Amino acid sequence: QLMKFIDLFAGLGGFHVALNTLGHECVFACEKDPRLRNLYTTNFNLECSGDIRTTNESDIPTHDILCAGFPCQPFSKAGKQKGFDDVGRGDLFHDIIRILNHHKPQFFILENVPNIKKHDRERTWNYVEKSLRMLGYDVKEEILSPHHFGVPQIRNRIFIVGSLGTGSLKDFAFPKPILNKKIDIREILSENPPEAKMLSEKQIECLNIWQEIISMIPKEDALPSFPIWGMEFGADYPIDKIAPYKMTSEELNKYKGAFGKSLAGLSKDEQIAALPSYARYDEAEFPKWKKKFLTDIRGFFKKNEQTLSSLINQLQSFPPSWQKLEWNCLDLERNIFSYIIQFRASGIRIKRTNYSPALVLTSTQIPIIGWERRYITLNEAAKLQQLENIVLPDVQTFAYRSLGNAVNVKTVTNISQELLQELFIPEVRTAMAV
Repeated sequence: QLMKFIDLFAGLGGFHVALNTLGHECVFACEKDPRLRNLYTTNFNLECSGDIRTTNESDIPTHDILCAGFPCQPFSKAGKQKGFDDVGRGDLFHDIIRILNHHKPQFFILENVPNIKKHDRERTWNYVEKSLRMLGYDVKEEILSPHHFGVPQIRNRIFIVGSLGTGSLKDFAFPKPILNKKIDIREILSENPPEAKMLSEKQIECLNIWQEIISMIPKEDALPSFPIWGMEFGADYPIDKIAPYKMTSEELNKYKGAFGKSLAGLSKDEQIAALPSYARYDEAEFPKWKKKFLTDIRGFFKKNEQTLSSLINQLQSFPPSWQKLEWNCLDLERNIFSYIIQFRASGIRIKRTNYSPALVLTSTQIPIIGWERRYITLNEAAKLQQLENIVLPDVQTFAYRSLGNAVNVKTVTNISQELLQELFIPEVRTAMAV
């Protein structure tokens, strides 16, 4: 049964692709970014409106389903978490309410980050749910990820669905995750694609040093489950009581900072600068988690001091974030280049190939295919979102960001099938209308 839907905060059109695949028709879309707006028209032959805040609800066509992946940055743990106070982003939820209140479509499907449920001590979520219910909608929510449906990408998102009428979702259940299917990112990869951006010589040099480091750890010893922070090697500044920032220069003279550099004879500013960045904060005492972590990492280094000394010190010539390694491959083969790699602000992360890390807005977190020493291509990233059959932005960095901001097509398709399946039967629609 054909239904009409609108696509708010449309981006690359993930909702459009999902619902159109199921046979439904998009009658209105809006997107603030002019580049994505023009691309939407190119891809779907539908003129896309601009800023939702200046869109009059009466100008939007009648529709059966409202779709909206409303801005998530105000509610994300990675952001400033201003929530509804984030003008122009966090407050756009009210425009969804405005449109729902005017048109009263039978259904809505909303998407955001899972943290919206916990944001502001759950007050944000309570407000969202109450606002939707006050319009007469039955509301359910679930946190789902593409890997639940056989797509090799871990990307947890909260999906909020609504149906007009109290109790109208009593028989609805979100699609159940497929838990026993073996998934591998190789399923969506091309072999040595010519357009791929390769790792730089400097990146490979750094990874080779880390490879030597983990190869030197005895096989009977598990690699740390915590990140290995190379700059902590040789450091002995106090971590249990008063933090270095609060100590006098004379007190710090007795200690060593990052990579074992002596703090003796330096000014206080020079001493602080010689500490690892995470030990420079103006705090009276390190938090408990940091004390435990630094104790563990120092224990690891002390146990392997003779073996790792020359290797660890070679890391000093690289950017600080490259001096950290996060090994997320448990007790698997100790070969960095067999896995997915990310050069993140928090360190170099090594992950198993069963899932890609979530595509995110930050281009510096683009997954690297270790065994081919290259970054994932735009086409491969699009496959992770099931958007490989549309035209992508010309500028690569913007294209990656747009894919990272898109809703995952397969996840939306599975949810929509469960939500709308009963309405494919004409008699059911007639009964509901009565």
